[in-house]
Amino acid sequence: QVQLVESGGGLVKAGGSLSVSCAASGRISSINVMGWYRQAPGKQRELVAAITSGGTTNYADSVKGRFTISRDNAKNTVYLKMNSLKPEDTAVYYCHVKDVRVAFRVEYEYWGQGTQVTVSS
Repeated sequence: QVQLVESGGGLVKAGGSLSVSCAASGRISSINVMGWYRQAPGKQRELVAAITSGGTTNYADSVKGRFTISRDNAKNTVYLKMNSLKPEDTAVYYCHVKDVRVAFRVEYEYWGQGTQVTVSS
């Protein structure tokens, strides 16, 4: 049983920076992907950034060069550093984990409760 808890959301001015983190509790496979999705009012949830247990990263085109994702495997924690924030980055940010159980050829997905990030003009 896995739970994800986000922290670090808040209000920031355009051009500023903000960091969010997500700590996972419970048993997670050593093979997994941790990442962040976001959803703005009236819009579909979209992938922001993801990082594998091996350290490979992937970013949405809209945040490349501005956001940095990282993780601490010992703490089962993923971080997202957001720089040069824009009003269009305003959304609820959700932590996400895909747990890969290779031996059983199955995958599990977990979601955090979400944390609000608001960027003012």
